[in-house]
Amino acid sequence: MRITGRHASRRLDRLHQAQRLPRASDIQSHSPHASAAVNHDAPPSPPIALTPSVACSPDTPIEVLWHIAQHAPELRRWLIANPRADAALLEFISQAGGPGVKRALAVLLESMEEE
Repeated sequence: MRITGRHASRRLDRLHQAQRLPRASDIQSHSPHASAAVNHDAPPSPPIALTPSVACSPDTPIEVLWHIAQHAPELRRWLIANPRADAALLEFISQAGGPGVKRALAVLLESMEEE
């Protein structure tokens, strides 16, 4: 059975009256986020730009460091300079390789021997 214009309107009115279907104005006024202005037409904020400074920064989350190690071989050498890079991440980088990784690891190991 197909519900047409007038029948559909009556059915919606009955659902609203039975409080089974909230009205749009009710949703906005009872929403916990109603006061926050959300612009759904605006584009989302861009992802983090993967740069050498992001790879070196101790403020970069470890999940981002692993993402860089797995997906940005040109930045792996910069991860070696990051104090948050743990043994597992350094092992992955040494096995995966990449431009400048061998030299960066040599510099790291030399600096550890000097201490």
